[in-house]
Amino acid sequence: MIDFSKKPLFLAPMAGFSDLPLRNLVKQFGADVTISEMISSNALVYESAKTLKMLQKAELEKPYIVQIAGSDENIIQKAVQILNQFDFIDGIDFNCGCPVNKIIKQNAGSALLQDLGKLQKILELIKKISNKKLTSVKVRIGYDKKEPIAIAKACENAGVDFISMHGRTRKQMYNGNSNYEAIALAKENIKIPLIANGDINAKNANDVFMITNCDALMIGRASIGKPWIFYEIKSGKKIDKAMKNKIIFTHFEEMLKHYKGQGVSIFRKHLHEYSKGYEDASNFRNQVNRITDADTMRKYIQEFFNKE
Repeated sequence: MIDFSKKPLFLAPMAGFSDLPLRNLVKQFGADVTISEMISSNALVYESAKTLKMLQKAELEKPYIVQIAGSDENIIQKAVQILNQFDFIDGIDFNCGCPVNKIIKQNAGSALLQDLGKLQKILELIKKISNKKLTSVKVRIGYDKKEPIAIAKACENAGVDFISMHGRTRKQMYNGNSNYEAIALAKENIKIPLIANGDINAKNANDVFMITNCDALMIGRASIGKPWIFYEIKSGKKIDKAMKNKIIFTHFEEMLKHYKGQGVSIFRKHLHEYSKGYEDASNFRNQVNRITDADTMRKYIQEFFNKE
């Protein structure tokens, strides 16, 4: 389902950002594989209505992978059984990379990097129960120290199809630089595909491929406010202003379609990113923060981005 010989580009799962509208957008601009926002296995099992909406797939998504997080094996088993009911899901990714305290306190996300035996057991469980074509895992290079080889080996031994590795420890959160040499060490020591993640953008993408010898790249924060980054990496060309504007307007309309009335307020964070580098961006952000009406927001977006 994923041709790693073509060095594919993945959109990283990002809470609050990699929702259906953004995933549909990046698919139009060169993203090869998309992954849902991180979904708590607890939420999937106990709060199904709201969480099930997060599972929805955009029309262009193929393959489509859903990422789950958790640490309780019984709950994870039930969550996978729920996902098994949806034929449009092509793979399940397990989150062992999230560094935020709320997740760590549940012994989930990056916390599992402290117990590779438990991590391997959970991955084996997902692989065994899932009826999907793909099982994968997202990790960091360590918890408070670098252990990229041990982590990658544990995941490979569990039978996953591929690993994506963020080049920071949990302790670093998002501070300091992503360590591509550590990702390279992991890649050298496993036979399954490895995806490099962390601080990757249009300028350094080729260098990251060279340093890590990885099979694919995963783009996260660099795609926020720049969903066309996948096109720029693949083509080596920049997109023009008219196309940027078209993408921004399309994104807004997709948000309204997906979130209905809430789409206006949810889109503000994207407008904050889209407007970076524009003259009078600060004033524009202040204005849109107060807007709750779709037509008014549409007018402000048109005027601001067309005047440049």
